[in-house]
Amino acid sequence: MPPGQKINVLIVDDSVEFRENIKKLLQFEADIEIVGMAKTGREAVAAAKEKRPNVVLMDINMPDMDGITATELIVKDVPSAQIIILSVQGDQDYFRRAMIAGARDFLNKPPSGDELISAIRRSYEISKSRITPVVAQSAPGAGASAAVATEGKIIAVYSAKGGVGCTLLATNLALALHSEETRTLLIDCNLQFGDLAVFLNLKTQHNVIEIFERAEELDQDFIASVTMPHNSGLKVLLAPSSPEQADVVTAAQVKKALEALRHQYAYVIVDTSSALTDIILSIFDVSDKIVLVTTPDIPAIKDARIFFDLVEALNYPADRVMFVLNKVDKRGGITAANIQDSIKHEIVAQIPLDDRVLYSINNGVPIVVNGRNLPIAQAIVDMANKLKASFMPVVEKDAPSQAATASDEKSKKPAPRRLFGG
Repeated sequence: MPPGQKINVLIVDDSVEFRENIKKLLQFEADIEIVGMAKTGREAVAAAKEKRPNVVLMDINMPDMDGITATELIVKDVPSAQIIILSVQGDQDYFRRAMIAGARDFLNKPPSGDELISAIRRSYEISKSRITPVVAQSAPGAGASAAVATEGKIIAVYSAKGGVGCTLLATNLALALHSEETRTLLIDCNLQFGDLAVFLNLKTQHNVIEIFERAEELDQDFIASVTMPHNSGLKVLLAPSSPEQADVVTAAQVKKALEALRHQYAYVIVDTSSALTDIILSIFDVSDKIVLVTTPDIPAIKDARIFFDLVEALNYPADRVMFVLNKVDKRGGITAANIQDSIKHEIVAQIPLDDRVLYSINNGVPIVVNGRNLPIAQAIVDMANKLKASFMPVVEKDAPSQAATASDEKSKKPAPRRLFGG
């Protein structure tokens, strides 16, 4: 943050005591300034329009208008403001409602001082990154094309429901994308219970936490020392062996590391957990594509619909999500057409159900390696090709070529008009 610049914060809570306690907690932070306080949701909306804060600390339960409704209105009227919801109810349903409403973070009341200050600064940094495009580093004197050429694509593989096959698809997708020309990195960001080591039969003393902890100073040699090579040539960053190691990582570190890694690889595939943590949201923020995986069952479809609501609330481009249906059973049940009609989003790829997947997982040999001619492997390769195509620039077919334009200028003769191209 530039010297002298401050994070403007609006505090919203119906408790005078809580508002004052938060104010006292923040008043000694040199980079944070309290620009206003409100005791109801309606006051919060009005204050946000007037003060234009960077961050709003929003209580969820208030008279007049609750924090969820106020969040929706502020996100609409003051899109630059980042909302941090504060609530004594810490269950998943409240968290999900807050995220869909447009909140950036969710903290249990009362938050610790370090937790609150960290959340404020993190939310502010995320808001800045959304309006400041990331530019790839290039050699002095290099043009824009040189920078673009070094920037790979980050692809997050996610499902709002566990057990739908995200790790299977992430693993095989990475292998399908990898080649000598398109070097690919596969990252296990299920930091507590990641399974990529099992799926690929890999063992190492290193893990992705080492990369995240050194996000500010990553270099090629260190990245190479931590990544694990698969016999296909694919590089892999495994999850830690102990769940508690995940606690030392912040969303800002993950985001910074991914931005650095995209300059080393053509594709960075990120296998995620189903929990909507701030780390997972930071991965979505920097991803060029989110592969949303669902299966043909009611709970998974319901969760996919909720995720699309979240995507809209976060103002992600509509084409950032690639909707994939896994475990398709043609013997009957819910069809892709049924799901598309229900959710109103196109299913881009369908992966068939195959009992041989379990054998593949237990032996640590991906299906695209030991069964490339199987329908499931061919479907995954087709999905990889569709992903590649989605990153290709769109060519206007009707636009005149440079040669044709030059010829027209030289001859100065108008082309004969033809009706319907005949």
